[in-house]
Amino acid sequence: MGREVVSVVGFDDSPFPRSHRGNVQIIGAVYTGLRLDGIISGSIRKDGVNATDKIALLIERSKFASQIKLVMLQGIALGGFNVVDIQRLHQKLNIPVLVVARRAPNLTAIKSALLNRVPGGIRKLRLIERAGKMEPIAGVFVQRAGITLSEAGKVIGRFAVVGRIPEPLRVAHLIAGGVGEGQSRGRA
Repeated sequence: MGREVVSVVGFDDSPFPRSHRGNVQIIGAVYTGLRLDGIISGSIRKDGVNATDKIALLIERSKFASQIKLVMLQGIALGGFNVVDIQRLHQKLNIPVLVVARRAPNLTAIKSALLNRVPGGIRKLRLIERAGKMEPIAGVFVQRAGITLSEAGKVIGRFAVVGRIPEPLRVAHLIAGGVGEGQSRGRA
């Protein structure tokens, strides 16, 4: 990713009550360098299996498709446990995928939830495991496909200007909260 200006998209989901059934809106904030260039939005099924394909489709059908050189995700699952297959997303789009989390996940709790309460939990757990262990870099934890840990650290360092979370994810989080609840809340 060097020093050239790169376009990235960061995705996060809108908040929803635990009892919610159906679709959950996702927002992608497209950045070129540190400039917000646009927004991509769509929906995925809560606890479903369509996040990988939906993100790929949203990017491919957007006017930004040829510019985007990296996909960032605020966690590997959107809409509850709609787990993104980051290896397949990387292969479909032929660009790197970087999952960013503020802290390492509680894998014991995730495994319990997936195996006891989520349809298709075993398959989703395998996707999480296939993505690899979360690795610490630049004050956050990452999973990655098509990008080295060193490159991931450089990208995070370049885009994390307000705290540790890269701007495409921070802004996607704020917009998703504002759209979902009428105003953003909490920190990204």
